[in-house]
Amino acid sequence: MRSATLIQKEFPVPLNAPIVADLDEKSLLALIFPRLGADTALLGPGDDAAVIAAPDSRTVISIDTLVQDADFRLLWPSGYRTTGFDVGWKCVAQNVSDIRAMGAVPTSLVVSLTLPGSTEVKWVEDLADGLAAGISALASEQCSVVGGDLGRGSQIVVTAAVTGDLEGRAPVLRSGARPGNVLAHIGALGLAAGGLAVLESSFDMSDPGGAGDQELAGLVMAQCRPRLPRTGAGPDAAAAGATAMLDVSDGLVRDAGRIARASGVGIDLDAGYLRTRAASLAPAAVRLGADPLSWVLGGGEDHGLLAAFPPDAVLPEGFVRIGAVHDGEGVTFGGQAPPATGWDHFAG
Repeated sequence: MRSATLIQKEFPVPLNAPIVADLDEKSLLALIFPRLGADTALLGPGDDAAVIAAPDSRTVISIDTLVQDADFRLLWPSGYRTTGFDVGWKCVAQNVSDIRAMGAVPTSLVVSLTLPGSTEVKWVEDLADGLAAGISALASEQCSVVGGDLGRGSQIVVTAAVTGDLEGRAPVLRSGARPGNVLAHIGALGLAAGGLAVLESSFDMSDPGGAGDQELAGLVMAQCRPRLPRTGAGPDAAAAGATAMLDVSDGLVRDAGRIARASGVGIDLDAGYLRTRAASLAPAAVRLGADPLSWVLGGGEDHGLLAAFPPDAVLPEGFVRIGAVHDGEGVTFGGQAPPATGWDHFAG
């Protein structure tokens, strides 16, 4: 008989629904592997380690983690229940975006999954589906989940290490911006932050895909299943001569500051353009009692790309000029201190 202590009060499981504690590791993996899509590795899941190709002789690698109650909630104040698909998709988005920011193409993911025994098996199957769908939509044809680890713990933790191929290009670092460069961005700004505000609100988001509030539901999806810029944006920026680039995950101002510090320069953001971007979010922000400019400047998790280019460079498709690099230090907003900064995992 299933112990009542295993059932998570915030995410109740139907009485007869299978949970992870009902299965052994082999059985759970047998449900996960077939859902992950085609295996593109030389040697994929099933052995002690995977073997992947490195045609460039160099491998770009990054790692990111999603932790229950720190990076997502199973049940939000708005009534939205985070699905396994959401977490699988977001895991792919945040990882492949880091690879793109180096000017590389993602080639493989290794996923470590920690689960409470009370987790519904369907939630785990949905996670695998989200990983596969995220790779198909956001990564490259040569990318797949090539292995990982499965363990038991008190909360859900999904960690993925992602590798990438530079295809002969030099990696684009944060440290190459120079005075006179143009600062450009591709992707969403402020949508994921708006989605977080909706999730934390009293608006009913228990059925965002239904006949409810579509304006707010769109923001929720931007937070839970972020859409990245087109697949070739990072490599195209590298080919166009980008001198510095990173993934905007912790807020535009904070991440621009990382380029400024690494490069020993100052960055001034185009206040007029960014206020215009914020104005498009104003109707939703007013309903939530929020400042849309704070979403654009300080909100993270949209996972667009921020890059510096030489002044004579032709910006790749989709990149828009949002500022300039100059002698100095730090980040300004139309020459003034920015009204928002961004997210810090420890400072809050």
